[in-house]
Amino acid sequence: MFNYKNNRDWAENLTLVMQLGLTMAGCIVFCFFVGFFLDKWLGLRGVFTTIFILLGIAGGANVCYRQILEVTDPKKKDDPDDHRSTRP
Repeated sequence: MFNYKNNRDWAENLTLVMQLGLTMAGCIVFCFFVGFFLDKWLGLRGVFTTIFILLGIAGGANVCYRQILEVTDPKKKDDPDDHRSTRP
């Protein structure tokens, strides 16, 4: 039905886009619920919900940015000149 060999690039790009979207949505939804329950517990009217939604957007954008850099990084992990690897 789906020939992975012929559509490999397309499938990998689709996987990356879906992963980025779910990461962003997950960060925002998690932070929304944290802010919502803090507001409910402290008796406030949306102060922490707003703050935590903004933090969720910033955190999700940061994670997505790092994931994109990881995919588009021209250096490979098996680079022998990479000094970040563990010492022998």
